[in-house]
Amino acid sequence: MTENNTATPETPDNAASRRAAVVINPMKSPGKSFRASFFRLCETQGWAEPLWLETTKEDTGIGQAREALDAGVDVVIAAGGDGTVRCVAEVLAGTGTPMGLVPLGTGNLLARNLGVDITDPVAASYDVLSGADTKVDVVKVRLDHAEKEHIFLVMAGLGYDAAIMANTVDELKDRVGWLAYVEAGIRHLPGKPIRAKISIDGQHAVRRRIRSVMVGNCGKIMGGVEIFPDAKVDDGILDVVILAPHGRFGWLDVLSGVFGRKNAKNTSVEYFAGKSAEIELAHEQEFQLDGDPLGKAKHLNVTVEHDALTIRMTGI
Repeated sequence: MTENNTATPETPDNAASRRAAVVINPMKSPGKSFRASFFRLCETQGWAEPLWLETTKEDTGIGQAREALDAGVDVVIAAGGDGTVRCVAEVLAGTGTPMGLVPLGTGNLLARNLGVDITDPVAASYDVLSGADTKVDVVKVRLDHAEKEHIFLVMAGLGYDAAIMANTVDELKDRVGWLAYVEAGIRHLPGKPIRAKISIDGQHAVRRRIRSVMVGNCGKIMGGVEIFPDAKVDDGILDVVILAPHGRFGWLDVLSGVFGRKNAKNTSVEYFAGKSAEIELAHEQEFQLDGDPLGKAKHLNVTVEHDALTIRMTGI
């Protein structure tokens, strides 16, 4: 990732003028003490009193991020799961205002890929306030030719992987974390393949019978599995993987293809890369963005926006 070296030096004169906004999912909050700890952290680091904005069931981060942007804050911190991060990023992409990450969810996929502390919210907050800026890619998504676009930062999926996200038991997720997705994955192993056409960068489409097609902006997904081994969050390239198990032991070939990296002889897992992709299925399938199920779709257009989002973090 490329580091922005134009940040204003931290001096007593300009430090107190800096202000952070926190867009937080109250259902994921680590407790009432976190808010007090964050306010105290801002004070000790010379930042002004922060803007604290809680998401709701009706507005999961879009409106709060816009309010923070209108307030002219110096950084907007997404404190929650991957859904909160995606909503905040959708507003901040292209604005130049940096986003910070305080992971509070189960997956925390972008945070894991960037090496952000996922164990201590206060430590993650400190890393934002004391960090520097870097830029990452954002991927724009259009479903079924709709006018409205969505974005994602980690991955999108049609088919098997999205069905896992849509049917994971919340109570189990609360108890065992990401292992709940494994249980859902086992339940959904049976199923029929579906005809698909995949075109990369407008080239001639390949036709396959698949169980899942995923588009990645980062390499790692749940459980630290690196399903997109060549993906980098700032390379301006999309990585596409097709899962097409064949026969009784087809899923074993899929596992071999994923964990054994690229193997030209393994047709159960195929990789493609480019700056855009168009995916068309014969029938509607479950769809997910960064782990959030968004219903069903049969047509997907995705385009990468290189370096569209600024992230404030340490360890760059």
